[in-house]
Amino acid sequence: MTALFAAHVPELMFGSLILFLLTGFPVAFSLASCGLLFGFLGMEFGLLPASLFQALPLRVFGIIQNETLLAIPFFTLMGLILERSGMAEDLLDTVGQVFGPIRGGLALAVLFVGALLAATTGVVAASVISMGLISLPIMLRFGYSPAVASGAITASGTLAQILPPSLVLIVMADQLGRSVGDLYKGAFIPAFALVGLYALFIIGLAIFKPKLVPALPPEARHYSEPNGRSGLRSLLVFGALVTAVAVVFGLNYSEILSVFKGEDVSAPLDETIVVALTGGTLLAFVGAVINKALKLGLLSRITERVTFVLIPPLALIFLVLGTIFLGVATPTEGGAMGAIGGMAMAFARGKLDMPLLRHALESTARLSCFVLFILIGSTIFSFTFTAVDGQIWVEHLFDKLPGGQIGFLVFVNVVIFFLGFFIDFFEIAFILVPLLAPVADKLGIDLVWFGVLLAMNLQTSFLTPPFGFALFYLRSVAPAKDYLDRVTGKHVASVKTMDIYRGSIPFVVIQIAMVVALIAFPGLVTSGLDKAIKVDLDTIHIDVQSGNDGGGWGQQEDAWGGGSPQAEGKPASGGEPTDDSKPAVEPGGEGSADSGNTQRGW
Repeated sequence: MTALFAAHVPELMFGSLILFLLTGFPVAFSLASCGLLFGFLGMEFGLLPASLFQALPLRVFGIIQNETLLAIPFFTLMGLILERSGMAEDLLDTVGQVFGPIRGGLALAVLFVGALLAATTGVVAASVISMGLISLPIMLRFGYSPAVASGAITASGTLAQILPPSLVLIVMADQLGRSVGDLYKGAFIPAFALVGLYALFIIGLAIFKPKLVPALPPEARHYSEPNGRSGLRSLLVFGALVTAVAVVFGLNYSEILSVFKGEDVSAPLDETIVVALTGGTLLAFVGAVINKALKLGLLSRITERVTFVLIPPLALIFLVLGTIFLGVATPTEGGAMGAIGGMAMAFARGKLDMPLLRHALESTARLSCFVLFILIGSTIFSFTFTAVDGQIWVEHLFDKLPGGQIGFLVFVNVVIFFLGFFIDFFEIAFILVPLLAPVADKLGIDLVWFGVLLAMNLQTSFLTPPFGFALFYLRSVAPAKDYLDRVTGKHVASVKTMDIYRGSIPFVVIQIAMVVALIAFPGLVTSGLDKAIKVDLDTIHIDVQSGNDGGGWGQQEDAWGGGSPQAEGKPASGGEPTDDSKPAVEPGGEGSADSGNTQRGW
C-alpha cells in the first residue's frame, strides 16, 4: 500500500484537487486542504520528513510582503473610481458622436471606449457590465442587431485580459518570475493588433451588411455647430496638427535631450514613444484650454468635447504605463499614481464623494482578499507537490509530446482554453502556470512570450460560448424582456441568450487566429523587449589585490598562483632574507598576486 501510494502521489494530489473543485468547495481552501492532506499522509507513510511544513509560515509571509502584488489593488481602485465617476458614459457619448454619422460608428465607438476602459479598469467584469449598461440600450435604440451589439460589448470588455495594465499580466509576471514591465511591453503589439482586427470586422459589416449597423440619425447628433455643420473638420485638422507636432518632437527627442544634458544621448525607442504621446496629449489639452479661456472660437464644439473628455484618461494611462516602461516607477508605484490620478479626475468632475469611495474600496478589498487567499492556497499545494517531485511528473507528461515547442504550446493552449470556461484566470495562473513554466523554460520558450500567449488564450475562453464568463456578465445586465425606450418611446425587443452567443462567435474566431499568430510569430511579443545579455563565465577574470600587510587572502593567492609565500622577517626557501621595505616580487611580474589571479581565471 505504501509503495503504491509513494509511486503515484503526484497523480493522486492532482486528481484530488479536481474532485475538490468539482464539489464546489472554494478554490483557495481546496488548494490548501489538498496540500495539507497529502503532506500529512506523506509524513505518516514516512515519505516526507516530519519538519516539512516548518518553512511554510515564511512562504506565507513572503506572499504578503510581495510588493508586486500591491499593484493589483491599486489598479483595481483606479479603474473602479473612474468607472463609477461616469467616465465611461462621457467617453461613449463623445466617441459615439464622432463615429456616429458613419455606418457601424457606434460599434467602433464601443470597441475604442471598451479598450480605453480596459486600460483603466483591468477587470473584465467591470468593463463588460459597464459597457452593457451604457452602450447596449443606445445601440438597440438606433436599430443595431442585438447579436452585433452583444458581440462588440463582450469583445471590447475582454480586452482587459490582455491590454496593459492588465491584472492578468501582473499575476503572470509574478508566477513566471519576469518583470511586469516586460509583459506589458510584450502585450502591446498583440493587444492593439486585436483591436484593429475587431475594427476591421465592424467595417466589413458596415460595407456588406449595413442594415445590421446603421448610422446615427441626424436628430441624435447633439454637438453640431450653430450653422448645422458637424464640426468634424475642425477635429481632423486639430488632431492632425497635434499628431504632426508629436511626431516631429519624437523624431528629434534624442537631439533635444542631448542639448539639455550637454552630451550625445541616444534615447530608447520606448522612451521616445511614451514622451511623444504624452507631449501630444498635453499639447492638445493646453490648446483646448487656451481656446476656451480666451474664447478664440478656433475649435468646434465636438473638438472641445473630445479633447476635454478623452485627454485626461489618456494622459493618466500614459503617465502610469510610461513610468513603468521607462523604469522610473515600479508597477506598484505606477498603480499608486494611477489610483491618486483616478481620484483627482473624479474630484475634478465633481463625482468623488464618500459613497463612491467606500464602494470602490470595498470592491478592491474583496478582490485583493480573493487573490491573496488563492495565492496562499496555491503556495501550500505547490509546497507539498514539489516535495513529492510533482514537477518531475509534470515534465514527464510533456516530454513525450510530438512537435517540441510547438507541440507543447498547442497542447497547453488547448487545455487552458477549456479550463478557462470553468475556472477564473487567477486560479489558472496560481495553479497551472507554476507547473507549466519550468517545462516551458526547459524547452527554450521565452517566458514573456509564454505569459502573453496564455493571457490571450484566457481572453478567448472568456468570450467562447456557452460558458464564457463575459457572456454571463452581459446576460446579467441585458434586457430579458421587451421594453419601451424611455427616449424614443419605441418598442425595443429583448436580447436573447442565443443573440449573445451568436454575436461572440466572429470575435472568438478572430481571437483564435491571434493565438495562432502568436505561436507562429513570437516576434510579435519579443521584438519590443530588451535583448538579454549573454555572459560567458569562462571569460570572466576577477583580480583580487593583496593588502598592504601582505597577509590573509593575498598570501594564499600568491602561493596558489605560483609565487613564494613570504613571511615577515623570514627568508624565502633557498634565498636571502628580505627587507620589509622591498617587495619580494616586482609588481606585475611573474609570480605576483596580479598575475597569479589572472592565471587562475577567477
